[in-house]
Amino acid sequence: MDTEHDQQQEIYRLVKENNRMLHSMRRNALWGGIFKFIFWAIIFIAPLWFYMTYLAPVVQDMVKTVQQVQGTSAKAQAQFGSFQEMLKQLQQKFPSAQ
Repeated sequence: MDTEHDQQQEIYRLVKENNRMLHSMRRNALWGGIFKFIFWAIIFIAPLWFYMTYLAPVVQDMVKTVQQVQGTSAKAQAQFGSFQEMLKQLQQKFPSAQ
């Protein structure tokens, strides 16, 4: 009977130890999942934050500058076209100047 009681005590001790290990594994898995989620969130969100904070204003200014240059170019082309038209009209008025 004493050996049976010792066996039950040993089984009980093993069950408690197993229970502690399982709870520890679950807790470690939970914390590992949380840290993994935070890590991947940082990996994906950090570039977006960096772009929105630092690069977006620079890119917007650059786009504005390019648009201004294109607008100035279009105005210059229009003025050059009207200048050519004016020269043609002038040549038509004075045919001997050709």
